[in-house]
Amino acid sequence: MFYERIKELRTSLGLNQVQFGKKISVSKQCISNWESGYIQPSIDMLIRIAETFSVSTDYLLGLNDKPTLDVEGLTNEQILHIRAVIDDIRGQKERQ
Repeated sequence: MFYERIKELRTSLGLNQVQFGKKISVSKQCISNWESGYIQPSIDMLIRIAETFSVSTDYLLGLNDKPTLDVEGLTNEQILHIRAVIDDIRGQKERQ
């Protein structure tokens, strides 16, 4: 499950393996091995990946299907705006 989630998150941000590797200070080969399921990251690296994508480690590991969104440091008004955008996107999907 991890290898699917990391690839999905990486591509959703429009990053290739080299770009993502630079972002978290690992090689393209390391990213490729994770996404192929050949190796698993260390616990420290798993935490770094979760922080980079603003998701929980449980989500990355497939223990939880709910990605989270870190809104720390935002005002209540900004959080409400984000919620409105999410609700709008959900409404668009329902109308399709």
